[in-house]
Amino acid sequence: MFENAWRTVVGVAGDVRQYDLADHASGHVQGAMYMPYSQSVESDRPTAAAMTLIVRTGAEPADVASAIRKLVRDLNPDVPVSEVRTMESLVEASTEQSRSMAWLFAGFAAVALLLAAVGAYGVVSWSAAQRTFEIGLRVALGAPRRSIFALVMGQSLRMVTAGLALGVAASFVLTRALAAFLYATASWDALTFSCVSALLVAVALVAGYFPSRRAAGVDPLTALRME
Repeated sequence: MFENAWRTVVGVAGDVRQYDLADHASGHVQGAMYMPYSQSVESDRPTAAAMTLIVRTGAEPADVASAIRKLVRDLNPDVPVSEVRTMESLVEASTEQSRSMAWLFAGFAAVALLLAAVGAYGVVSWSAAQRTFEIGLRVALGAPRRSIFALVMGQSLRMVTAGLALGVAASFVLTRALAAFLYATASWDALTFSCVSALLVAVALVAGYFPSRRAAGVDPLTALRME
């Protein structure tokens, strides 16, 4: 608020996002000045062609909109009241583009996760099949089934862990390009990286379980004859 629009500042308002809730990474700062409507009407500067009235209520928005239209009509029939919207709809419209990009990236992520699971399963299965003679020999020499299972499962985990480390390193480099599409989430969010890493490790466990179980059940006599 200003005691005099050109002389004395009597209050400083906090930063707000008037047009886009997700627009916090552009670095573009615009100044704004709040002043009483009566003072702006009396000044020599042109007044705004439209006004925004914000109403906080616990009643139904449709009922409040009708009451506001009636009140304005009683005060001045020449003043129209249009574009009555709830705060929820404004927030949804503001983040529509960000949500669309988020769903697009989520779709790509789901496809990538599926490809990673299929790839891990295929590589571990192929590696276990190539080592059938070695596994049979280990079993014949007294290796317990659980050690064979751990051997093949460990291969799956090592492969996915190495890929995960490279992926996280690349993500730290590429997060700046995604920062403009994020809302209420930092591009370096530790919780997000932890959840994604845990999910990929879980995928590795599932993808490596069946090849490991199959390798642990190999008949040593049959495996030794394959060489």
